[in-house]
Amino acid sequence: MLTEEMKALITNHPAGMVATVNKDGSPSVSPKATFVIVDDQTLAFGNLRSPGTLANLRDRSNIEVCFIDVVTRKAVRVTGKGSNVSKPQADQSLLDAFEKPWGIYIPHMASFVRIDVSKAEMILSPAYDLGISEEELTTQNLVKLNGLYN
Repeated sequence: MLTEEMKALITNHPAGMVATVNKDGSPSVSPKATFVIVDDQTLAFGNLRSPGTLANLRDRSNIEVCFIDVVTRKAVRVTGKGSNVSKPQADQSLLDAFEKPWGIYIPHMASFVRIDVSKAEMILSPAYDLGISEEELTTQNLVKLNGLYN
């Protein structure tokens, strides 16, 4: 399900915008920055401050996450079913996925949110359709970002 290109983008840009559905049917989007790849069909993030997301997932497990590399203007959109996993119920593969990148935060995580991926797709900027290369976009966006932070 998750290709090597998708996994690289998610690993390098682990902050994702998580979309769930509120009781009234309206969308709810929340940033989460502790994503891990458990395997080719499973993502997870640590529950640090996620009361609204967890409440929505209890009643409606549909979830979508978008990860973006603003420099290359590529994104990954992941759709699936989300579930809350308490620490005592977490299997070793889930715990192992968090250990290296987020080990220092694990004691602060109330639980984990596991996402069983049903669909994953790469999304590319329309600039690629115009023939602009990844190298050109990278250069343009690094110059822009450098100007914002210097």
